[in-house]
Amino acid sequence: MPKGLGDERLTLFYIYLIAINFFTFIEMGHDKAQAKKGGRRVPEKRLFLLAAFGGAIGGWLGMRAWRHKTKHSSFVYGFPLLIALNAICVILIAMYV
Repeated sequence: MPKGLGDERLTLFYIYLIAINFFTFIEMGHDKAQAKKGGRRVPEKRLFLLAAFGGAIGGWLGMRAWRHKTKHSSFVYGFPLLIALNAICVILIAMYV
């Protein structure tokens, strides 16, 4: 591997993490807004997939910011578990890139 390629990949990975967390945060807010006005909701499966693919912190922050999905035990317990899983994955990727 050419010198510096690992750093470049890691930077792209961190940009990806920021983007997916931001997007998940926005999706939680959008779902809350749709719930309030009776519009088309964001499927829970999509929210969990976004969280599983690195956006768990953004989803959890969205839950807190908009007080959304806070009575759903699958989200209350699932998002913190996904945060832990995301953290383990980030550490492993950072160690081996």
